[in-house]
Amino acid sequence: MNATATRTSDSWYASVEKTSQTDDERIKDITVLPPPEHLIRFFPISGTPVESLISKTRQDIHNIMAGTDDRLLVVIGPCSIHDPAAALEYARRLAEQRKKYAGTLEIVVRGFS
Repeated sequence: MNATATRTSDSWYASVEKTSQTDDERIKDITVLPPPEHLIRFFPISGTPVESLISKTRQDIHNIMAGTDDRLLVVIGPCSIHDPAAALEYARRLAEQRKKYAGTLEIVVRGFS
C-alpha cells in the first residue's frame, strides 16, 4: 500500500476552481494518502504492545492535564516528517529519554507528515 503522487494537471485536480490568484501557484504535485480505514486494516494494533503504549500514554496525558498527575508533559518533535527512517530514529532516541525521566516527565513525540 503506497501513497501515489499526482500532477496538478490531473483532471480531478484541474477541475477544482481556484478562488484567488495565489491558490496553489507553487504546487508541483500532490500525494494522495490512503484513508485511515486502510491503515487500520493493513496495520492493525489491536492487542499489541503498541496499543497498550498508546492507551497508557493517552491516559497519562489526560491525568497530567486534569492535574491528578504532577509530571510535566513534554511534546517534542519535528515540524513535519519527510523522512520516515529519520523519524523512527528520533523516536527511538526519545524512548530512552522517556524511560530516564519517567518519574518527572511524560515525553511524547509530536509528528506531522
